[in-house]
Amino acid sequence: MNKGDLINEVAKVVGTKKAAHGAVDCVLSSIAKALKKKDSVTLIGFGTFKVQTRKARKGRNPNTGEVIKIKAKKIPKFLPGKSLKDSVQ
Repeated sequence: MNKGDLINEVAKVVGTKKAAHGAVDCVLSSIAKALKKKDSVTLIGFGTFKVQTRKARKGRNPNTGEVIKIKAKKIPKFLPGKSLKDSVQ
């Protein structure tokens, strides 16, 4: 399922595709804004979006074999909730 498919599913509930598009965009941008502020977003029964920090580490250039430094960085992470895990099983 892609964003367009999700909008179509939401449109079945809210009535119009325009309203569904606005709702989906609002939810996604709200999650992104919260993560940018390093807040976590918990949707009970679905899961939690949070920011995780990857430590700096050494890597290897596959072309030359040279050892390189990989900088620490922050990444978004999703942890599925119990209900979501159970529904997939």
